Amino acid sequence: MLSDDIVSGGGEETYEFTWVGKKASIVEAHRPIRKTLRPCQEKSVDWDTTENLYIEGDNLEVLKLLQESYLGKVKIIYIDPPYNTGNDFIYKDKFAQSTEEYSEEIGQNDEETGDRLFKNTDSNGRFHSDWCSMIYSRLLLARNLLSDDGVIFISIDDNEQENLKKICDETLGDDNFLFQITWRRTDNQPNIGSIARVKEYIIVYAKNITKLSFGKLPLSEKAISQYRYSDDNGKFRRKILLDKTRGRHWYPVKTKSGKILNGPWMITEEALKELDKNGLIYWTSGGDEQPYGKLYLSEINGQIPNDFWGIEFGTNQRTSLEVEKLFNKKCFDFPKPVSLLQTIVRLGSDKSSVILDFFSGSATTAHAVMQLNAENGGKRKFIMVQLDEKCDEKSEAYKAGYSNICEIGKERIRRAGKKIKEENPLTAGELDTGFRVFKLDDTNMEDVYYSADEYSQQMLFEMQSNIKPDRTDLDLLFGCLLEWGLPLSMPYHSEKIGGCTVHTYNEGDLIACFDENVPDSVVIEIAKRQPLRVVFRDSCFADSPAKINVWERFKLLAPDTRVKVI
Repeated sequence: MLSDDIVSGGGEETYEFTWVGKKASIVEAHRPIRKTLRPCQEKSVDWDTTENLYIEGDNLEVLKLLQESYLGKVKIIYIDPPYNTGNDFIYKDKFAQSTEEYSEEIGQNDEETGDRLFKNTDSNGRFHSDWCSMIYSRLLLARNLLSDDGVIFISIDDNEQENLKKICDETLGDDNFLFQITWRRTDNQPNIGSIARVKEYIIVYAKNITKLSFGKLPLSEKAISQYRYSDDNGKFRRKILLDKTRGRHWYPVKTKSGKILNGPWMITEEALKELDKNGLIYWTSGGDEQPYGKLYLSEINGQIPNDFWGIEFGTNQRTSLEVEKLFNKKCFDFPKPVSLLQTIVRLGSDKSSVILDFFSGSATTAHAVMQLNAENGGKRKFIMVQLDEKCDEKSEAYKAGYSNICEIGKERIRRAGKKIKEENPLTAGELDTGFRVFKLDDTNMEDVYYSADEYSQQMLFEMQSNIKPDRTDLDLLFGCLLEWGLPLSMPYHSEKIGGCTVHTYNEGDLIACFDENVPDSVVIEIAKRQPLRVVFRDSCFADSPAKINVWERFKLLAPDTRVKVI
């Protein structure tokens, strides 16, 4: 303030939003990982037929694994991340601090328990920075999964609303900002403090606003009541299509009573006569007769939403009671209303869309997708991602047998799906209320698979396989799907061929066999089916000549098939 000169920080000043840890969070978002998703059939519902997914694990790592399989395939992303109120648990991402600081802060207990969360209190010197880094890296990855006409909805409150908006401007593009919805989340108004906080926000961005297809809401009773006239074509309201004060076409018009009106009309004389001939003009009676166009209720497919959503979209209190009724006990605090999520899904999706929620909590989004499908015959599919955050041992959920949030979410989908089918018996057979469960885990492959140069020849002789001994055929199959970028929700079947188990995924997108010493006759049969991709494991072959023979067989019988040996 006392200096005559402006102190230069080096380089030109720019308008930007930054924080401690931002650059590291970008690096972390693109850092490769050695992880996979392991299928859990026993926890799933309708495993063979469902197209819905429930994934347990750190959502940053899960988003990385989904990059190839769901690149540009998700129509809606909805997330309800921690609001950073000072009492929230957020992901303990290493990019928020140096390695030394990280190790010192978390201690050894986290290594033992695998806890990926820490309570971010406002006494933390990086209170906002840690939260910004956490959400920033995830939005960078999430954006890739959105389809060109896709849209993302993010719930937030006053604590980080401003920062979230700036992060979205950067990761999703400020040109793609659609609107910010204000939602009244509570029926009640507390009478404490200087002002009652009764609202939250939903920030909405398009992937590419020029390609966005956005839906409408059902007409309200008030809107329907405006269609108070009727004729043989149904209910209608008048619209000021022919108002002469704004017209550009000059000609006389004869009214129903024979009166002549002179003036500028909004349509040509020929067009007006055609409308009148077809009974599509409403003439006011008495006084100065005027011709109006007719807008029929049957022509309206809904109304556009506004940016204030009141309690008619659901409230936390009512939703808590609904979930409590579903479980016959209180299992989750302040879940989002199904009606709120139904509105979001209705606006942003079509009837076959994929909807992703990677902070899925009690799985309200899955509930809403199933409910909306039941109401309008949709085939929407959901992908829920949730860290297996432990329930407090003093909570009602824990006492009821739910050790973590994932157990609550999966059980809610089971119960909600059953209830929806009971309430819609005529369409119950067509509703997909199942889900395939996957758990994030270390890669199926031993370390030598990724870093063979670090092993001596003697060490290699002592190893029998690149694949970890506890991995099943199903683990290997779905691991290959991720590596090859295939969706995890397609149908597949297993069969015996020549004494070997052969897995066929989505009618030949991939065929796999992981048995030992696979005979040549089985290889020939697989090749004859002309799959797009085929996978074997190294132990399928007795020796190197047998492995080489596989490639030769496919070159001859299925030259377009991609062959892989793990």
